[in-house]
Amino acid sequence: MAADETRSIVHRVLDRIFPKAPDFHRLLTEQADQVVHTVGLLVRFMEHAEPDVARQIKKDEHTADTIKVRNLHTLNEAFSTPFDREDIYRAIMDLDEVVNYCKSTVNEMDVLGVAPDAYTLEMARCLNEGVIALARGFSRLAHAPAEAAADADIARKAERRAEKLYRKALAALFQGDDYLDMFKRREIYRHLSNAADRMAHGANTLHDIVVKTC
Repeated sequence: MAADETRSIVHRVLDRIFPKAPDFHRLLTEQADQVVHTVGLLVRFMEHAEPDVARQIKKDEHTADTIKVRNLHTLNEAFSTPFDREDIYRAIMDLDEVVNYCKSTVNEMDVLGVAPDAYTLEMARCLNEGVIALARGFSRLAHAPAEAAADADIARKAERRAEKLYRKALAALFQGDDYLDMFKRREIYRHLSNAADRMAHGANTLHDIVVKTC
């Protein structure tokens, strides 16, 4: 038997016993990129309230869910992972929740008859800035983890700005006497605040991965 053939057999046997770890750097980056796409649509919706954009956000949620399920399945089947398994799970779920809140926001705005306002737009822009940083951070994990940590910090700062806007929006909202509108808009502001909170959770997970792998 030729030496090359012997090595090939040995490699196949070793691959069966010790399969290679899936490329979770790529998988998480793909999921984060999908979140960026959805949040970008959310900003567009808050700018122009286009029904077609709202429908696309709902379609995006299905796409994001497919990616989430794929990543969870890959994680469950993985013999080994490049970093902590629990951190990968947290990242998958946090990224998916951001998209879920985007869908919930536009759904309830439609059902409640609430139009975008200056606060929903600015909160969506903060969220967009944060998820762009988050996606950039996940893409840098494999080759520039220190820069990924800086991206996580940018995302957390974006969440804090969104939270300040949320409190400011509530303070302005409860100055009037249209109580029905108050309660409707409060629900919308809360969804956006929750989306930013999940984004910050994802940033914390990204930072945890950096700390554990450096």
